[in-house]
Amino acid sequence: MFDQPFVRPSFLRYRDPRLRLLLAAALAVALAPLQHLTSAALGLGLGCALLALARPPLRPLLRRLAAVNVFILFLWLVTPWTTPGAPLWQWHFLCVTAEGVHLSLLVTLKSNAVVCAFLALLATMPPSELGHALERLRCPDKLVFLFLFTGRYIHLLAEEWHTLMTAARLRGFRPRSSMHTYRTLASLLGLLLVRSYERAQRTREAMLLRGFAGRFHSVARFSVGASDLAFALGLLCCLAGILWTEYAGAGL
Repeated sequence: MFDQPFVRPSFLRYRDPRLRLLLAAALAVALAPLQHLTSAALGLGLGCALLALARPPLRPLLRRLAAVNVFILFLWLVTPWTTPGAPLWQWHFLCVTAEGVHLSLLVTLKSNAVVCAFLALLATMPPSELGHALERLRCPDKLVFLFLFTGRYIHLLAEEWHTLMTAARLRGFRPRSSMHTYRTLASLLGLLLVRSYERAQRTREAMLLRGFAGRFHSVARFSVGASDLAFALGLLCCLAGILWTEYAGAGL
């Protein structure tokens, strides 16, 4: 679950991490307020183009896109029926409006565009590299510290939970809708918290013995080359074209 299938050789993998962070933030800020389907579709096309440059494996990509679109599916089940506007289809008291369909489609396009851009630009770097890029961009040290520790230890908590569940199943535990199941899961969660606390104490002591003073020091050297600048300029030009379509050309 906590593997990194997107971290693989590609054009985007070797671009400067700080630049990718800034471009991802710019894309999210620019694409989120779009109100026209044409510009939102262009934004999705840009996100797909970035994914093509990232060359992600197909199955993990589809899994992540499906996780996002499951929530959008619930939007399609509610918004077209509840948004006031001109009716497109009506059966008794059920009425699908043009405004509701437009809003649902707009949210679908924008959400997938932002997700594709983030998967291409940020999921292609390991958590440690992303954390050090945040530090180089002058993000708060405590935020970077929390991010790096989360990326390092969340998979250990998942492994610990898997071990506890395996031990429970070997002793005949089968999850059901019963008080015995609820009590067992509560006990496993409590045991997970206790083991997590003990591991955190051991980790803290080990880091203090190694001279840790509240800040990680990276030996990685980030540098912006000509290819990085060319990529950033091309992406910003595409983004400018989408914004021009939104604010100047969408009404044409």
